Amino acid sequence: MAIQFADRMYSVRKSFIREILKVTEDSSIISFAGGLPNPKSFPVEKVAAAAAKVLKECGESALQYSTTEGYPPLREYIAKRYARYGIKADAGEILITTGSQQGLDLIGNVFLNKGDTVAVERPTYLAALQSFGMYEPGFIDIPLMEDGIDVEAMKKALTDDAVKLLYMVPSFQNPTGITYSHEKRKQVAEALRDTNTVLVEDNPYGDIRFMGEDLPPMKRYVGGDAITMGTFSKTVSPGMRLGWLYAPGDIMEKLITAKQAADLHTSYFVQRVVYQYLVDNDVEKHIKRIQRMYKAQRDAMVSALERYFPDGVYYTKPEGGMFLWVTLPEGISSIKLFEIAIKNKVVFVPGQAFFVDGSGQNTLRLSYSSSNEEQIEDGIKRLAKAFYALKEAHHETIAVKG
Repeated sequence: MAIQFADRMYSVRKSFIREILKVTEDSSIISFAGGLPNPKSFPVEKVAAAAAKVLKECGESALQYSTTEGYPPLREYIAKRYARYGIKADAGEILITTGSQQGLDLIGNVFLNKGDTVAVERPTYLAALQSFGMYEPGFIDIPLMEDGIDVEAMKKALTDDAVKLLYMVPSFQNPTGITYSHEKRKQVAEALRDTNTVLVEDNPYGDIRFMGEDLPPMKRYVGGDAITMGTFSKTVSPGMRLGWLYAPGDIMEKLITAKQAADLHTSYFVQRVVYQYLVDNDVEKHIKRIQRMYKAQRDAMVSALERYFPDGVYYTKPEGGMFLWVTLPEGISSIKLFEIAIKNKVVFVPGQAFFVDGSGQNTLRLSYSSSNEEQIEDGIKRLAKAFYALKEAHHETIAVKG
């Protein structure tokens, strides 16, 4: 029998990271590949207590079907947290999703027809390309600068109103770790004002700032029809798959309809447990602990890169989040580096995966969040060894550091 799949399944690429993660099941491999939160940050005992409390006090209702929009007290909790940024959100503008990844799929479902245009950062989050790609749009990418997207290039891209969605990660961007400055956020909002393009702001890392000035989400600057995505995956648990969309009423109505068709509702029991955990514990104290942990790991990685890699290898120095971005000298392939590095028992994500056109051959993403400082030191040393082996294969001489 000749199985006939939908045409779109032949154009959507597999997740490079998911494929790499299969390799890292080998415990001897140090992985800087997946954006995995550090399991030491998971509040296991407190979540267990919250689950027990929910089951004891309201087990029958917590194990039942529920509404598509999500548990009202949890939506109220999320809406109120935006007030610290001067954003007045209403619980009716919050839709609970099965991880923020489902949010991307719902947005694509609601907005995109085949052949529509989506603008993204260059480079961008590869799972956004995969998720939106299911709806067969065309992509255009806009370069990132040190302080955020290139606004002049963005204005040119949006001039003819053909761009339906502009997707960005303004805080501790995945994959680069770059954060948009206050001024750049204002410029983006101004540039969007006279267009019909809907901003999709992905903000999974906003709470994980461990250096510098705290900045509000783009929603504060843009308002209106902007959609903001959030998640508990980076501050509570990724395995519980709990995220949300914050969108105005006319858009929210369509998102709810799409979610009803997708899964009826996100796990009601998980919603109740997470809410119970949030109200019974000092969440801000917990987040500060994560910030301290990731700062130490980030500092260890930056320090190791400085010691083991030569001049001519550039890398970002993020003020928060989980990633930094490395740019190798021109002509040095991160794919070839990966092939050598895996033999040295260390892995990362080659940068091509984050580019619409598969460029960025000399770039790579490193995640410091799930490795301790000793592993980071050892892993960067192994990566440097692979780098010098690759350079030697190119018959180029470099003074070795470390």
